[in-house]
Amino acid sequence: MSPTLVYPAPSGPLKLEHLPVDIGWTSLSTRYSSFPSPDIEWDPSLDTHLERVKRLASLGEALPRTLPLGFPASIPSPRAWKGSEFEDGSKYIYELCKDDLDEIDAAIRTFSDQFNDAVHPDPDQLTPTTFPLPRLGRKLEQLSNIIHFGQGFFVVRGLDPHRYSPSERVLAYAGITSYVGSTRACQDAGGSKLIHIKDRGMAFPGAEMRQAPYSNVAQPFHTDVCDILAMYVQELAAEGGYFQLASSGQVYNDIAASRPDVIQALAANEWIFDKFSKNLAWDVRPILLPFGPHGPSFFFSRRPLTGSLVSPRTQGVPPMTERQAEALDMVHFSAAKHQLRLDAQKGDVILVNNLAVMHARTTFTDGVPGKGAGRHVMRMWLRNDELAWPKPDIVKPIFDLKYSPDSPWCGKPVWHLEPPTLPERMLARKFSCS
Repeated sequence: MSPTLVYPAPSGPLKLEHLPVDIGWTSLSTRYSSFPSPDIEWDPSLDTHLERVKRLASLGEALPRTLPLGFPASIPSPRAWKGSEFEDGSKYIYELCKDDLDEIDAAIRTFSDQFNDAVHPDPDQLTPTTFPLPRLGRKLEQLSNIIHFGQGFFVVRGLDPHRYSPSERVLAYAGITSYVGSTRACQDAGGSKLIHIKDRGMAFPGAEMRQAPYSNVAQPFHTDVCDILAMYVQELAAEGGYFQLASSGQVYNDIAASRPDVIQALAANEWIFDKFSKNLAWDVRPILLPFGPHGPSFFFSRRPLTGSLVSPRTQGVPPMTERQAEALDMVHFSAAKHQLRLDAQKGDVILVNNLAVMHARTTFTDGVPGKGAGRHVMRMWLRNDELAWPKPDIVKPIFDLKYSPDSPWCGKPVWHLEPPTLPERMLARKFSCS
């Protein structure tokens, strides 16, 4: 059962504060360098969080009692939901019927025939035009509207990954999802359009330091660097590995109702993101930002903010403050309180508006090594150029690096049909989500 969290309201006189200006790299270094690092972990501790909330409340500080300028008291939108509203799955699962599957098979043949001189047809050429789905396509376009303007997520069920060859499996996955978003991001500096999320075990030197996508650890609530997160479930874990979704709108409403000072902290341009570079470097930006008519939402990954056991924060990067630690953990535990845990099935295609819905994962066990394939999820980052949410200027360069054809990451796109064996990639700390 999710914890019931009641946060003390801020005390002290009314103090109006708006969004801080960008105070810059140097002044932040000077301002924060003398602060001790707060007791905060990548995988949050509820006991530590509640103790910190209690301790900070006892200080009696005069905290802001108003929301940042332009931030609403609440988000009255279909994207503000609680997991309890989706108990039976009927509101978010679309079951493929035989006619749908027949259309998909025909579309694979049609697409392959257009590129029959290639050993493996280029999935980058997959669009609703080259992958025709006359009946199913209309339904997928409706789901795209729900993802962008409604609850922010959907599951397409029934696409058996073992029905196809490795190349056909990718064509089916990329073809179907092109109706939701046909622009595909490069997810790393190597141009990977497709990431295989799978515990790679201890099969190579240094594997104990492999990053989260290649291990079986739980992952806290976060967002990726994309518009739409598309995950295709190839295999399930023997135990655990559940997908967890939480409405960013509901988390915002939850916190704004009782702790406007925390909203101020989350929206302040003072959060330090470790770049995990060879040369000491970090980015500074808010983690709660306005997204045009859709209202405020979260855009962050915890690891660059807190570090982790296998990716410790770079020495010399300024720490966050105790108030920031309180705010960051409050986001996680509010998300946990309102989450929807998906009981995914093999073959599910899970589509998530990354700017409306945060996601997490429970720890998992794959069973006896060598027996069974183990949990395996394919991931793409998509964008629907017509329906995409407008981005604040401060994060546009982050998205351009992933989506722009002129980006150095996208010079030579790569599609891995099977999980690659690249130990150096699985150990890389630089990229937060891949």
